[in-house]
Amino acid sequence: VQLQASGGGSVQAGESLRLSCATSGRPFSDYAVGWFRQAPGKEREFVATISRAGRVTNYANSVKGRFTISRDNAKNTVYLQMNSLRPEDTAVYYCAAKWTVTGATLTSRHLYDNWGQGTLVTVSS
Repeated sequence: VQLQASGGGSVQAGESLRLSCATSGRPFSDYAVGWFRQAPGKEREFVATISRAGRVTNYANSVKGRFTISRDNAKNTVYLQMNSLRPEDTAVYYCAAKWTVTGATLTSRHLYDNWGQGTLVTVSS
């Protein structure tokens, strides 16, 4: 499945952005989806994940209460609503998908085998 991430940009601390991850090919409802981010000089880290049907979500502690992951399988799109952004949220954000028959969420980047190209989020203080 091909993934296309979009919605990044430059904002001030405290502002919001919504990222989108769109796909073509197999039905997106067959995939668990995750968002990851990578800041310069750092490893790619987990941000949020959502199960196939959207019933289960999981977040990194650093974004819990500020970010919300959701999906619209009819539109083959997963969203990441990011509120109260901080300078430490600055990174390239990637969406990833894993075909699965379960309703599990996947927090490890090593479990995903489909990745989008990334979208840059820059938060200034």
